[in-house]
Amino acid sequence: MTRPAVLVTGGAGFIGSHACLQLAEAGYQPVVLDNLRTGNRDAVKWGPFEQLDVRAPEAVAAVIRKHRCIAVMHFAAAAYVGESVAEPGLYYDLNCGGMISLLKAMQETGVSTLVFSSSCATYGVPDRLPITETSCQSPVNPYGRSKLMCEQMIRDQAAAAGLQFAMLRYFNACGADPEGRLFERHEPETHLIPLVLMAAAGIAPPLQVFGTDYNTPDGTCIRDYIHVSDLARAHVLALRRLIDGSDGFAVNLGTGTGHSIRQIIQAAETVTGRQVPWKARARRPGDPPELVADTALAARLLGFRPRHSALPDIIRHAAPGFGLEVRYDACL
Repeated sequence: MTRPAVLVTGGAGFIGSHACLQLAEAGYQPVVLDNLRTGNRDAVKWGPFEQLDVRAPEAVAAVIRKHRCIAVMHFAAAAYVGESVAEPGLYYDLNCGGMISLLKAMQETGVSTLVFSSSCATYGVPDRLPITETSCQSPVNPYGRSKLMCEQMIRDQAAAAGLQFAMLRYFNACGADPEGRLFERHEPETHLIPLVLMAAAGIAPPLQVFGTDYNTPDGTCIRDYIHVSDLARAHVLALRRLIDGSDGFAVNLGTGTGHSIRQIIQAAETVTGRQVPWKARARRPGDPPELVADTALAARLLGFRPRHSALPDIIRHAAPGFGLEVRYDACL
């Protein structure tokens, strides 16, 4: 039996490749479209690969027709907050330009089902916690603004042409495939947990902790960390809901529990048995003390509950990618 094909833009990246794995295990054929600007060719393992830029609508439409794709998962984007501040034009070009092109290609080919990789960065600095889907969306950097603009484009296209959409606003993606088939790789690396593990492994300088005087229990920032395999599974659940005829929706994807930077360091030291060297630095402008998701809507709409997002599991699954052995008897 032919498996239904799903176009996965950015499918050679960290989250996109894990989504391809989950799609394949759920009975779909992932078709990866990636220009390899930040993706890795060897992460494409579960379906055909088309190397091109999503900003070429005619080429994207040709790929959709070639593989008879029934839906799209859109991950292709630039996603470094600091880079977006330094080069805002690049982010509006890649992220917003990519969305314009993709929506055009979908309309031309009659594909009307879209799962979009959005971000909690669309909320900016929250006025209350946990952050719900109705919280004010007031992003504080070009990356967050570009994602919010993409959400608005999707809603406008849905109103004009009947697009079915899921906009998944996720918090801090981390971890790696529990069976070791994929690992996290970014260049440059900016995510906290890989930086912690790289410092522990001695393959990176001591971790820089930006701010130790926040109004949190230990003075460091608190974030909601969700395992990438859980995140990928939520995309499949969202796709199935759309295929079953759901109206468009936006949901947060997190755990509802926050962990501080000091807690991440302690967990890494306990699980790996290695010290994490770190240095305190001044706060970065715009960093909120705490960001934690309200996950009730994702649970209700998608039946989604994280399976791998306990902090010890996140560390254990990520650490081998940096050459670290882990302790499975470690208690946190």
